[in-house]
Amino acid sequence: MRVISGYLKSRNLIGYNLSTTRPTMDKVKESLFAMIQDYVKDSVCLDLFSGSGSLGIEAISNYANSCYFVDNNKEAINNLKKNIDNLNISDKSIIIINDYKEALKSLINIKFDIIFLDPPYNYNIHKEVINYIYKNNMINDNGIIVCEHNNCLEIDNLKLIKHKNYKNKNISIYKKIL
Repeated sequence: MRVISGYLKSRNLIGYNLSTTRPTMDKVKESLFAMIQDYVKDSVCLDLFSGSGSLGIEAISNYANSCYFVDNNKEAINNLKKNIDNLNISDKSIIIINDYKEALKSLINIKFDIIFLDPPYNYNIHKEVINYIYKNNMINDNGIIVCEHNNCLEIDNLKLIKHKNYKNKNISIYKKIL
């Protein structure tokens, strides 16, 4: 697993082989960032269920201002910290070691431009998390939520602006309805 674009392009990331994580593969990540390239520069991102931090790190590599990384898996967090240190991006990275519900509560006063939402598929909490984010106005008016999931999602109050299927993985990008 590596950074696929931006100023950190081709740099290797560790943590793709953890049994508890399901990293976004390079081809999917490349396609995803092509879809959201107009949103990334100068953005504030949230990589919820970050694992190794691949998506947030990719955003930083493409000139996001900062990324909040959230996970409660200690092994994933250790790999995330190593990735951030190896890439020398600690000044743009905020790591939160907590359950996603508690982390969202602690971030309630921040408005994000991009939220990466990739919980373990067996959690089945995409709608719950998105509704919480929307209800608490945690996304900027022009912000997007990028979901990785295995089943189609119908989300109230957000407009599906892009969707792509990659065999057993779907990427859906939602935007706030103004």
